Amino acid sequence: MSAVALRGVDTTLNAVNDSVAFIQRLKPDSGIAEPVYRQLQRQIIQMIQAGELGEGDSLPSERMLAEALRLSRTTIRRCYDELREQDFISTHGRAGVMVKSPPRINPEIGKLKGFTEEMREIGVEPSTQLLERQIVCDRTIASIFNRPSTARFLKLVRLRLGDGVPMTREVAWYDLTLAPALADWDVVGSAYQFLQQHCGVTLADGEQTIEAAMSNAEEMAAFGFVEPSPCLLLKRKTYATTGQMVEYVEGTFRGDAYTYRITLKMNPHMPAQP
Repeated sequence: MSAVALRGVDTTLNAVNDSVAFIQRLKPDSGIAEPVYRQLQRQIIQMIQAGELGEGDSLPSERMLAEALRLSRTTIRRCYDELREQDFISTHGRAGVMVKSPPRINPEIGKLKGFTEEMREIGVEPSTQLLERQIVCDRTIASIFNRPSTARFLKLVRLRLGDGVPMTREVAWYDLTLAPALADWDVVGSAYQFLQQHCGVTLADGEQTIEAAMSNAEEMAAFGFVEPSPCLLLKRKTYATTGQMVEYVEGTFRGDAYTYRITLKMNPHMPAQP
């Protein structure tokens, strides 16, 4: 590796397959309470989430990394085992240790669609893990729906996955006054499809906001993060053709795997600028 390249490794991973550059980015500190293997795990995940390490990039072997950092192989093995368990790396025989990054999802903004439809449109297989299902009376949620405080709602907490990778932790509420059949829904498939086919509710439009947020403890556990990481927080209100609000959703999407795409059109009354 050239001297010019070495001068830049403190701030930029010049070549992800260059073991020297990678190793110099790792800074274990035995003087703090956090175990060294966990420090290394956290630092490697940060590189993956920042896009500095990508799918298929090679990492040093346990022996090489242990010798370079003057650590025991047990420490490195524990770090790599944790990363494998969280699906950040994989081992391929002679090919060695390789990075596994989550698929990058870039759905288009502007259409009302559920997660299932959104994933299938871009060729990703959707799946769901139901974390919580209950019928609740919630004064705050009732006020969002402009319903009496005694109104009943179906509350769902779901982990939504694309190609088996956790993409979003979603908390949704549905108005049982408007769609009482949802009380018996088995939460299989698309909520929007169930609303239309079994509740006679035709969806019209929705209002959605997107803001930056750091993952909380529940989201960190869902996404396999070892520390709070940047996410996208989407809040959506969905309305029926009657004008009544039927759904309120707060979905936290992992920022390392989700990019929203929007098509911009030229204003026909504005002359094009060079």
